[in-house]
Parts: sequence; C-alpha cells; structure tokens
Amino acid sequence: MTGTLARDAVDAVDVVLAELFEDRVRRAARHGEQYALLWRRLARSAEGGKRLRPRLLLDTHRAFGDPHPQDAAVAGAAFELLHTALLLHDDVLDQDRSRRGRLNLTGEFTQDAQAADLPPRTADAWGEASGILGGDLLLSAAHALLARVRPAAYEALSALVDECLFRAAAGEHADVAFALGTVPATPEGLVRMMEDKTGGYSFAAPLRAGAALADAGGRVDADLERVGTALGVLYQLRDDLLGVFGDAHRTGKSTTGDLREGKRTLLVTFAEGHPAWTAVRHRWGAPDLDADDADALRAALVASGARDATERLVESRRREVVDLIGGTALPTALRHHLTDLADRIVDRDS
Repeated sequence: MTGTLARDAVDAVDVVLAELFEDRVRRAARHGEQYALLWRRLARSAEGGKRLRPRLLLDTHRAFGDPHPQDAAVAGAAFELLHTALLLHDDVLDQDRSRRGRLNLTGEFTQDAQAADLPPRTADAWGEASGILGGDLLLSAAHALLARVRPAAYEALSALVDECLFRAAAGEHADVAFALGTVPATPEGLVRMMEDKTGGYSFAAPLRAGAALADAGGRVDADLERVGTALGVLYQLRDDLLGVFGDAHRTGKSTTGDLREGKRTLLVTFAEGHPAWTAVRHRWGAPDLDADDADALRAALVASGARDATERLVESRRREVVDLIGGTALPTALRHHLTDLADRIVDRDS
C-alpha cells in the first residue's frame, strides 16, 4: 500500500524472513513432523501480504538518510512477524478459518483432524491450539530478530515493541468485550479501541521504529506517534466498511464474518435505533448467519444511513490526518508520502 519503496529494500526484508523460517523448520524437524509442519505453515502464513508495516518502517528510515539499512530490514521483518502473529491469534478469537482467500493456519490443522475422522470438537481444538501456539512462536521470533540490531538501537526498539503489543492487546480485549456485550460499545470506546488495536502496532510503531533506527529524535517520535495513530483509525474505519461491503475476492476475507461475529463497529453504532436495522438486528451475531441474512443486514445498514455516515466519517478523518501531517516537522518527502498514504487508505478495496 505504501507504494514508494524500492523493490530491493522490501526484498531484503523477505530474505530475513526466509532465512529465519528455514532455520526454524530445520530445528523443528528434530521435535517431530507435526511441529515441522507447524513451522512450514507459519512460513506460508507470512507470505502474500502487503508488507505494510515493513514498508512504513523502511520508508521512514530512508527519509532520515537510511543510515542502517540492514538493521531496518531486520526490524521490518520483526514487524511482519508481529503482524502475522496477531492475525493468527485474531483468527482464533474470531473463529475464522480462512485468511487471504485460503484456509488459515487454524483452518489447515482443523482440516487435517477432520480428514483423520476425528470428532468436530477435537478438530476445532487441534486447529485453535495450533493457531495460538503459532502466534506465540512468531512473537518470540520477532523479539529474537530485534536482538540482532545494533546494541545502541535495540533498547529503544524493544521498548517500542513492548509498548505496541501492550496497546494491541488492550484494543483486542476491548474489541472482544464490545462484541460479547460485556462492555458497552460507545463511539468514544470504539475509537480508542481502534487507536490501540490498529493505530499502535500497524502504523505508529513501525513509523517510530524507522525513525529510531536513524536516531531522528524525540520531536519526530512524538509527531509519528500522533500521525500513525490517526492513520490507523482511518485504516480501521475503511476496513470495517470493506468487511461488510467489500469484494471478498479482493480483500481475501469473508464479508459475512463481521456480521456473523456481531462485531461492534461505528458502522453498526450508526444504524442502532433505525427501524430498518431494528427489524433485522436479531440476525446480527447469529452463528448460523447465511448469505440471505447477511444481505438483509447489509441492506439495513444502507437504509439506515449507517454506510453513508461511516463514509462521511472516513472522509472527514482523512482531511484531519492530512492537516495533522502538514503541521509536523517531518521531512518534506515523508510528509508527502504519508499524505499520499492517507488517500490510498481511503481509496483501497483490499
């Protein structure tokens, strides 16, 4: 999505990832075929993404002179592992079995157990255990990669990753609480959840990491924290629309999952109380939600004005982010790049 980085810089991240997975698969083989299979599937889980977080880190590092390109590649790979780990955990929490248009790791191990004629509950348990352990392993591997950067930068990056994971867990916990109804989903709470869950680790942290590796200073760090968090909220708002109204073939994610889960979003909040939504609301969050029910819920989100309201909010947030970027002391090229990124976030369809 970032679109400006030279291909060889991203390739350097992929080389770091390939070498790490090759080593882990080799080591895992000594502990049994199933463990080696877990690592091979973890390697596949890390393939095919946009490399958004490494690109943000690398672009920012380059904007400040690209003084430590190998450290930046290693740190970029670590952030890709963090992202993959959190996706694996998120899929378990959401009981999703597919990702990017194919079975995810949990789904693959579940399918293995089903093919062995094991009971459904056993198959689900095997898949979910594999997803949880796989995510844990990638979090550990990310920290192992960070330990390879030069000592002068390691402490700052380690603290940054600890902070962003702490925030991401807070956001995920709130997201689950809103979906289950254990905590009221207020608009303010939903925005805070998006700031923590998406703004921190997906945008602010990799931007800040790229600058930290270049010793850019505290003023830059504060600017990138604000800008990154705002970009993350913008991204999540657009993602919530795509999760219901997008093209599953392009997004690689089901457009019924959020509706079946009963995911609390501002899109749904805007619909609450409208007769069109009230008439079908009993199907929202139903485990057996089918395609017709999902279409009825989508129609109600349109009829209630919720889709239009969310799209207006996305545009308003985009203008706010652009103004925020323009008011920073960041290098001109980086400000242009981040402004362009805000536009692409709004226009994206995957």
